[in-house]
Amino acid sequence: MWQDFKGFLIKQNAIALAIAVVLGVALNTLVQAIVNDFIMPIITVAEPAGNWKTAVWNLGPFKFGVGDFVSALVNFIIIGFVCWRISKIFVKAPAPAATTKKCAYCKTDVDKDATRCPACTSEIGAMAAA
Repeated sequence: MWQDFKGFLIKQNAIALAIAVVLGVALNTLVQAIVNDFIMPIITVAEPAGNWKTAVWNLGPFKFGVGDFVSALVNFIIIGFVCWRISKIFVKAPAPAATTKKCAYCKTDVDKDATRCPACTSEIGAMAAA
């Protein structure tokens, strides 16, 4: 039974998923700290009264928390931007696959699927065999 459970954890990548969740929570804490401690004070200064997060829109008996919604929206946009920039630092895009190869005779770039070189008409299949 233990071997089956161990095999499940490894085969289904449950351990990798658990590590990703833990790292995601830690990254969320870091990004929240950056936004709340460095970015939001700058945005708060831009609003003269400073209490824009508590703004309410009264419509008869209904009270809409517009300030709270705008605050959540601004936090989401800033956190998304900070996460995007952090991911750009650590996650590099894979190199594109080669679409051409060099002709062994005339050194011209030739499509990787070509069988003859368009410049010197030599057989490219013969290059791979040689």
